[in-house]
Amino acid sequence: MWRKPLSRYICLISRSVSLKDFLSFPAVRHCSSQISPSGRITAQEAADIWRKRFEAEGVTEADLSSQYIIAHALGAKTVEGVGWKKWSEFLTQEEKQQIWELCKKRLSRMPVQYVIEEWDFRDLTLRMRPPVFIPRPETEELVELVLNDLQKKSGSLTCLEVGCGSGAISLSLLKTLPQLRVIALDQSAEAVDLTRENALRLGLQNRLKVYQADVTKDAEKVLKLCRNISVLVSNPPYLLSEDLHSLEPEISRFEDHAALDGGEDGLKVIRQILTLTHHLLSDNGCVYLEVEPRHPGLIRQWAESDAKWLRLAETRRDIAGRTRFCILRKDGESHDHKPHLESYKRTCRCAF
Repeated sequence: MWRKPLSRYICLISRSVSLKDFLSFPAVRHCSSQISPSGRITAQEAADIWRKRFEAEGVTEADLSSQYIIAHALGAKTVEGVGWKKWSEFLTQEEKQQIWELCKKRLSRMPVQYVIEEWDFRDLTLRMRPPVFIPRPETEELVELVLNDLQKKSGSLTCLEVGCGSGAISLSLLKTLPQLRVIALDQSAEAVDLTRENALRLGLQNRLKVYQADVTKDAEKVLKLCRNISVLVSNPPYLLSEDLHSLEPEISRFEDHAALDGGEDGLKVIRQILTLTHHLLSDNGCVYLEVEPRHPGLIRQWAESDAKWLRLAETRRDIAGRTRFCILRKDGESHDHKPHLESYKRTCRCAF
């Protein structure tokens, strides 16, 4: 989720030093230098300098990048949070040095979320660090779908999240639903550590259990940890392997490819998750998935032939109009085609 840009602050430029003069400084022309400009400069001027440098180097979201980094260095989230007065004041030498160091990281194409080491997801501020997957705006929509359904239910509920990353989904659900308990899994030790850290910072650790487990390799472990689950939610790796070659540098250089790569057809992890649901889900339990827009029809076909205990109940579109979410339900009366543990072992060893 990008923090909101505030265009009304863009015109606030101090005239003590011209933009042309600052663009000629060695620290601006050669960002490998550790030295920030020695002259006086306002936050607005610094934002303009770095926006132009980012644009010249092909860095995406140049304007937002410079604004958010500088706002962070000044102790706020946005330009609005900094305030009109502070945004037009001269920076201290320490503030300039920090801004130059952070902006040089962004110049390397490091995502802003990693540069400032935090990001907002819905109403949470989460710690971020590479290579843990950065939650996208579409995933906020996935959380809303789950919440809309779970808020209608009474009594205690247990949710399983597969691929927790920074903990964005699990922690959002826990904050809103006091009756919920969550088990969160991720194949990455870095992700498990970051989810635990974010849970502790938000005071939600008592209703969350986090484990390192890869559903494509550790089926027996997953089945021992998780039973009688009311809801399974996942934003799994769903990119086709061939599409990884076209990713922006921000993603390809810094984010964990295992959190992105869904195999030849993008469904490798999704099929394994759905295979395990026969033993994981309670009767009439639900699965909420974020998927590639080409996947829902393939998921329906596969479930009808290989996971007959599941029914694709509905699909939903994201805010851009793409078919992005699948909701599947476990049929409490269907007990045929039940997979055995040996089939899970074979599934974990073989590509789909």
